[in-house]
Amino acid sequence: MATIEEVQIILDEIAEEMPPELYKDLNGGIILLPRVKMHKKSVGNDLYVVGEYHYERISGRYIVVYYGSVEKLYGNLSRGMLKNKLRSVLKHEFLHHLESLAGERQLEIEDERKLMEYLKKKGTKNNF
Repeated sequence: MATIEEVQIILDEIAEEMPPELYKDLNGGIILLPRVKMHKKSVGNDLYVVGEYHYERISGRYIVVYYGSVEKLYGNLSRGMLKNKLRSVLKHEFLHHLESLAGERQLEIEDERKLMEYLKKKGTKNNF
């Protein structure tokens, strides 16, 4: 598994590939945190949060990637495959950012739909 330092280097490489326009108003940038994060609706501790987009009045707009979750889900991948997974995570979070700037919620709605499918498979009632 890549160390947290190696994952930071990969994220930096991916960030440099992204068009500068994507960073408009992303004042907090991309943050890599060491922890594992479970989704609050995880059933059986099997729904990890790898990345999140945040928009808060005080701290602004930023993307968080959770190294511990990356390690749990992708710990056995080659560097190239890991980079592809992280690229997908960042693209997803950047799309949340762009939708937030535009006042849209399509990706958020799609994420909620996928969560409902997950909960249905797990046989739990969803309480949205």
